[in-house]
Amino acid sequence: MFNKRLREMRMKRGFTQQQLADSVDIALRTYQCYETGTRTPCYDLLIRIANILDVSLDYLMGRDEFMKVHAISFDEYL
Repeated sequence: MFNKRLREMRMKRGFTQQQLADSVDIALRTYQCYETGTRTPCYDLLIRIANILDVSLDYLMGRDEFMKVHAISFDEYL
């Protein structure tokens, strides 16, 4: 789910893969692996990506559905 939401939010925010990779100071190929789901970024990098995309980690990681099921107020900032 992370890889799909990452791609969706990157495109929604108007970033190319190269621009987002440059923004978090990683190689393009590394970023592409995140979008294809063959690699997962470390926690610190996840936070940086979420900040740049202006979206919560919960949303990127698919926890918004978990929170809704448990009646926890959630705003995905879309």
